[in-house]
Amino acid sequence: MTPIQFTFSSAFMLGLAGLAFHRTHLLSALLCLEGMMLSLFIAFSLWALQLDATNFSTSPMLLLAFSACEASAGLALLVATARTHGSDQLKNLNLLQC
Repeated sequence: MTPIQFTFSSAFMLGLAGLAFHRTHLLSALLCLEGMMLSLFIAFSLWALQLDATNFSTSPMLLLAFSACEASAGLALLVATARTHGSDQLKNLNLLQC
């Protein structure tokens, strides 16, 4: 494993660990998801450059587009839950309270 691959895999694992262990606020969970997606984007970009193939060059752009859609949907959910529940804490988000 090269140092670059180790760096991006450890960045992905840190985002996954943050998502698993620090689930107090919705915003921190969204930031962990965004960090995971950005590490995947950079890893796919470097992988496409190392292979020097043109058919793999569109996959990082598709991943970045899906990441932007995920971020906008997550921020919309954050605003909606902050308005209805008063905070963004995940323990307050219960579907039975509606």
